[in-house]
Amino acid sequence: MPDVNATAGPLGGLDPIAGAAQHPGVALVAGSAGVIGAHAAAEYARVPGWTVRGAARRAQPDVPWQPLPADLSTADGAREGLAGARDTTHLVFAAYVERGDERQQIEDNTALLRHTLDALADAPLRHVTLYQGGKAYGAHLPGFRTPARESDPRLLVPNFYYAQEDLLRAEAARRGFGVTLLRPEGVVGYATGNPMNILTVVAVHAAISRELGLPLRFPGSRAAAEALYQVTDAELLARATVWAGSAPAADGEVFNVTNGDQFRWAHAYAAIARHLGMEHDEPQDFPLTSVMPMHAETWSRMVERHGLVPTPYEHLVGWAFGDFLFHSGFDNVSSTVKVRRAGFGECLDSVDRFCELLDRLAERGVVPAAR
Repeated sequence: MPDVNATAGPLGGLDPIAGAAQHPGVALVAGSAGVIGAHAAAEYARVPGWTVRGAARRAQPDVPWQPLPADLSTADGAREGLAGARDTTHLVFAAYVERGDERQQIEDNTALLRHTLDALADAPLRHVTLYQGGKAYGAHLPGFRTPARESDPRLLVPNFYYAQEDLLRAEAARRGFGVTLLRPEGVVGYATGNPMNILTVVAVHAAISRELGLPLRFPGSRAAAEALYQVTDAELLARATVWAGSAPAADGEVFNVTNGDQFRWAHAYAAIARHLGMEHDEPQDFPLTSVMPMHAETWSRMVERHGLVPTPYEHLVGWAFGDFLFHSGFDNVSSTVKVRRAGFGECLDSVDRFCELLDRLAERGVVPAAR
């Protein structure tokens, strides 16, 4: 049960970092340059008494944690890069590599975890948090059963989530540390140079449409526009991560972690258009991957005129990720009852949060201000 004496958290509900503050440790976030990892590292850095390090291949400038350059794809790279993290008590594993071939996807992502655990063989590990996602339930396949529950059986279709989980649980049993697996869906947040992010897809698509004097249209199928969808705010997921690392009720468990609501893209795009002061029109199905790169020069002019952060266009947005989500014409809903019962009850209105985060991107100079 949640601690009734805990203080309120910034996203509502009881403060999930209270337990972490009572038992400080040393957190290592693998993949801290990504959206999930960066937010997890930042959240741990907020907790009094914690030492926080972040391991990544890409540069991590101006971060509130100790950056560790590390290539976890090889055993030597992990051992050398994590040599300064052998006092780690809490590992947050958010490292990921994208591969087109499923077999290679499984091998390479499992190797990332294996190399990291091996490099921390002498560390006093107390807990490891591993992220999965809706693909564990078949969210990428037709016939996805909703609402998805943590007790649902695995699929026959191979998935690197399963291989990583099996490896982690075996190591936990052998070495005696705790484990929690978190399953977000459609993580919404921002990390510089990380294009696999639906927030930047929406933000840049809207900004270019406004620049060209066009109304905002949902750029996907009508089925996807009307299906129920869910997202996970990166800040909410980070707070769930800190909670899981210290909550006895989280040990050994798998939890769905979403904002706790669902929405339809058709309604979300209409609300986003109103928020940005744009006209809105009916959905218009077209492939983002082939159309939006043709607007690279338009974006370059916008960057110069508005003084935006000069992130390379191809590193700013993952249009293929947008095409995948915007053409999933079936409901995507996960139950969050289990994590609430265990003690993490934070929730957000997803459409309101999209609007807040779009404003934040404009404040940071990632996209032009709407007004």
